[in-house]
Amino acid sequence: MKVLVDTPVWSLAFRRKTKDTSELEKSVVSKFNTLIEDYRVVLIGPIRQEILSGISNIKQYNKLKESLRAFVDFPIKLDDYEHAARLFNKCRAKGVQGSHIDFLICAVAINNGLTIFTLDVDFKRYAEITSVRLL
Repeated sequence: MKVLVDTPVWSLAFRRKTKDTSELEKSVVSKFNTLIEDYRVVLIGPIRQEILSGISNIKQYNKLKESLRAFVDFPIKLDDYEHAARLFNKCRAKGVQGSHIDFLICAVAINNGLTIFTLDVDFKRYAEITSVRLL
């Protein structure tokens, strides 16, 4: 099973380790590393953009950009964008709001049989309304 890894997991994995790293964070990073070792990680362009956004130090940006190039972007198709809009509308009708990128992540996952690995609690609400699977 391939796993679409969301921005918060990538950010945690690339964050500098400190002595204050929690057991939960260590567990998430360990699972992420196992997914990489098993060639199960999926990355899409919008998540790549989110990961790289906000890094003001050019050396850090370039280092991270090069590290991410080990992962080829999974293709996003026209149907994924249309499905994302349907998911947005379906969730909104039930009082659940989310970002367009979140719903695109959900659509890509659903349309391609992927599971989402995220720390973003909003995805639990989407999963209650849609058929998205979470790790």
